[in-house]
Amino acid sequence: MCTVTYIPQPSGHFVLTSNRDENAARSPQSLDNESVEGARLVFPRDTGAGGTWIAASDSNRVACLLNGAFVKHQHRPPYKRSRGTMVLDFFRFANAEAFFSSYDFEGMEPFTLIIVDDGQPWELRWDEQETHVKKLDPQGQYIWSSATLYPGEVGEMRQQWFRDWLEGRLDFSPAAILDFHKMGGQVDEWNGFIMNRNNVVQTVSITQIVKSDTGISLIYNDLMRNKTIVGSLTVGSGQSVDSPFSLAVNT
Repeated sequence: MCTVTYIPQPSGHFVLTSNRDENAARSPQSLDNESVEGARLVFPRDTGAGGTWIAASDSNRVACLLNGAFVKHQHRPPYKRSRGTMVLDFFRFANAEAFFSSYDFEGMEPFTLIIVDDGQPWELRWDEQETHVKKLDPQGQYIWSSATLYPGEVGEMRQQWFRDWLEGRLDFSPAAILDFHKMGGQVDEWNGFIMNRNNVVQTVSITQIVKSDTGISLIYNDLMRNKTIVGSLTVGSGQSVDSPFSLAVNT
């Protein structure tokens, strides 16, 4: 939930990749799949709050959460609703615009939510006062860093790492993007893409959502257990609880 990239692929497809920086105790060991409003979802469920930071559906919709909006905010619990639960709530709405206009964000902790809704990417930021919605270019290349962990100059430094990686590059395959999320930028235990701040907060997983001709795959790389779990959905398969779903585990 703390470093996210969006990279377009040929034929209108995309790869969305998320490094999660969190307490290791909140790192899930498996993927969940469930039906929401007739659509099949796949996601890793947070073991603390019970929500998620990233999810995909067979209705060709994706949502990915980062903590914080624009700047590091003061943590003032209790909050009305978990941000991770809100990620799952998104899939109850007909489309992104309906979610933006109808969901009650009042009383929630600040966040940034990246959505890809039937091929159209969006950025939503909630700063405790109002929502800031940005419609993104489907052919654009984007990186986000959590404002709570990587404020100001650190966030800009990470943007520069991304620009350096993009320059002159021809290979934007999922494997190349995953390598960037593992080894890009600088080796820095405090601010690198793979970080560890005194074993309190560390990069516990890297999750990729890959949209291709065959559907959507959510690839959960569990760095704590050196395990990869892949959940695959067939897009446009009727959006029912019986729609095709497969799960594979590699160690």
